[in-house]
Amino acid sequence: MSDVIDNKDHHCFELEVEGHVATEHYKLDGGVITFEHTDVPKDLGGKGVGSKLVQGALDQVRAAGLKLIPQCPFVKAWIEKHPDYADLVAR
Repeated sequence: MSDVIDNKDHHCFELEVEGHVATEHYKLDGGVITFEHTDVPKDLGGKGVGSKLVQGALDQVRAAGLKLIPQCPFVKAWIEKHPDYADLVAR
C-alpha cells in the first residue's frame, strides 16, 4: 500500500492500492474538516484499506492542527474503536 495523499483540488484523501484508489471526501471550513464519505472500491473490500486510509488522513488532520467532524459513519465508527484519535473530534 502507498501513502495517503491529500488531493486538495478534489477535496479528498486518497490511497492507491493494487491499481485502485480509495478516497475520503472532506469539506474544509477554517480549522474544521468534515469527513463526508469514505469510498473503497469493491475489489479492495476486506483488506483493511479503509482503516489505513482513515488513519493516514487523521494523522494529517492532527499534524495540521485541525478539528474533525466525522459525518461519515465509517470514520465515526473507526474513531470509536481507536479512542487515541477522539481528541480530534470537534466538540
